[in-house]
Amino acid sequence: MILSTTPTIDGHTIREYKGVVTGETIIGANVIKDLFAGLTDFFGGRSGSYEKVLIEAKETSLREMSQRASALGANAVVGIDIDYETIGANGSMLMVATSGTAVVI
Repeated sequence: MILSTTPTIDGHTIREYKGVVTGETIIGANVIKDLFAGLTDFFGGRSGSYEKVLIEAKETSLREMSQRASALGANAVVGIDIDYETIGANGSMLMVATSGTAVVI
């Protein structure tokens, strides 16, 4: 499955549009990660634990979207948009939503 944020894929002609596909992931961060992230905020630097959660959520959402595109008979998704939001009490959950157009190239 080819995934692209662009509306076309260089060197390929889109032969058929299958429709809009989405993927959604909601993932929570636990208290230990919050503690280490708080220390990172205090001392400076990057929060590796939160970065791992963010990467996992994005990859899961893209995989889900790819599976939905494949179920429609597509072999690529173009025009992908990735949105990140915090939800839940005190923003304790991370939501990653992906959307794009499933196509056959």
